[in-house]
Amino acid sequence: MKAFIVDGYSKKSPMRLGEMPKPEFRDNDVLIEVHAAGLNLLDSKIKSGEFKLILPYRMPLVLGHDVAGVVIQVGSRVRQFKVGDEVYSRVPDHRIGTFAEFIAVNENDVAPKPRNITMEEAASIPLVGLTAWQALVERAHLKKGQKVFIQAGSGGVGTFAIQLARHIGATVATTTSSVNTDLVKGLGADIVIDYKKDDFEKVLQNCDVVLHSQDAVALEKSLRVLKSGGTLISISGPPDPAFAKGIGAPWFVSLIVRLLSAGVRKKATRRDLKYSFLFMRADGHQLREITRLIEAGSIHPVMDRVFPFESTNEALAYVESGRAKGKVVVKIK
Repeated sequence: MKAFIVDGYSKKSPMRLGEMPKPEFRDNDVLIEVHAAGLNLLDSKIKSGEFKLILPYRMPLVLGHDVAGVVIQVGSRVRQFKVGDEVYSRVPDHRIGTFAEFIAVNENDVAPKPRNITMEEAASIPLVGLTAWQALVERAHLKKGQKVFIQAGSGGVGTFAIQLARHIGATVATTTSSVNTDLVKGLGADIVIDYKKDDFEKVLQNCDVVLHSQDAVALEKSLRVLKSGGTLISISGPPDPAFAKGIGAPWFVSLIVRLLSAGVRKKATRRDLKYSFLFMRADGHQLREITRLIEAGSIHPVMDRVFPFESTNEALAYVESGRAKGKVVVKIK
């Protein structure tokens, strides 16, 4: 099959378009013919080697975590899908590779594609949708009437998280640049802070939940806008001991993680706040919940650009630029 291949960790070297064997296929797997694949900053970070301590990969490697396509083969134990089904998935960390013509995925990590959106739109959803769901619903238990601060509202996670929080009935605050104010307001943001002009710490107070995706400075400030008993969930770090335990990290990685997050955990405890690091996981059941919300019209995909498959390197560079509003996708079929 055709695939974009990484031969070794590198920030600058582009992926190589070449031939790879079809993925290993197991009894609980569905083989998906890839129609579209979403790109994420995670792909770039893996390519550069940023995560090699916690996510070691063998080379050559095919990147890509988001997929939408058609089931062309089912394993002997598969019960949820049949050949011809249109599906989407955030494939699990140890089996990534959606920048290719085919991908094998365990059926429990797959969900039916929402009927009212295109393949390209569907491919934009899984990673950001599951990130928002696991942060706001599973971890924070966000409730109607609560106040949530979602950083970087015009980004991939932000555009989805704002809609999910609005659907739940929370008051939503976010940061973005002035050119994206109308976009995030249209998605459901109640309070929009222009990060180029204003300091969110001076505007916000008494938040119940913060979804943090920015740098260490924003992390410090985020602790100060939460009310006592509030929850700060970070998707940009630092990772915490619960994360290290969850991935079965070796002792030295667990120690590094404990040290990296010691400062923020101490400050959170002092203020009676909960801090946790979220590294989202594949989950077909949660993705089915997201499908229902999309089909009901409660959430819609926000996409910036669709690139042809041959331009996957250019698409990843565009994601790395940080200019995208919503998601970037490559069309494969």
